[in-house]
Amino acid sequence: MTTLPTRTDLEQLAQQAGRILFDGYEKDIRVDYKGEIDLVTEIDRASEAFLLGEIRQRFPGHTIMAEESGGADGGERQWYVDPLDGTVNYAHGVPVFCVSIAYAHRGELMLAAIYDPMRNELFSAERRKGAWLNGRPLRVSDVAELGRSLLVTGFPYDTWTSARNNFDLFAKLGKMTQGVRRLGSAALDLCYVAAGRLDGYWELSLKPWDLAAGALICLEAGARVTKVDGSPNLLSPPISVLAANPVLHEKMLAELSG
Repeated sequence: MTTLPTRTDLEQLAQQAGRILFDGYEKDIRVDYKGEIDLVTEIDRASEAFLLGEIRQRFPGHTIMAEESGGADGGERQWYVDPLDGTVNYAHGVPVFCVSIAYAHRGELMLAAIYDPMRNELFSAERRKGAWLNGRPLRVSDVAELGRSLLVTGFPYDTWTSARNNFDLFAKLGKMTQGVRRLGSAALDLCYVAAGRLDGYWELSLKPWDLAAGALICLEAGARVTKVDGSPNLLSPPISVLAANPVLHEKMLAELSG
């Protein structure tokens, strides 16, 4: 019989990998460049090696898609692993980063855990059962007007060269809201929307491991989560995201597509 993971399994894995991030923070670590502004540190690799080793040992036969090692996409039992979301922050000593883990069964996201070791905040979710922060149920904000909202966004790693760099939308929505934040971690952006700290989030270019866990946490907290064009197939390329409560989502969608 194939062993299936539980939410507790993902929470424990995220916390254990988070300890690796915490222990390496502000130490003299090696930083390599995958692109002009796309970094990877030895801590990314250490966290990912730990997570992949644990998942493969405890859940043999499952497929894993992870940021640094890639891996298989698809299969009946699929994991999405980001061992350090917010690497640029981490490399610069900015304490905004996390571990992000999701599990999907037959293409449907089922379990998620995101751990911020600097704040000891553990966000998690289980399909059709809810989302939590350190055991407390999460709920998105009920802000319904753009003028009363505080939003968050991010920019792609090819922002220096891509025409689809998000700066125009950042300026547009910045003038219509109480502000647009840029935290540098897509996973935490989604968690903060789920927790009602921020009211909406959009980003134009992401990878599956950036999005999978946070999307489920947001959905289970009552958000509507789609691509920026409103389509629901979140993890199929090209990947983008728009997350907010259903009323605000509709208004953001109109502005993003207008």
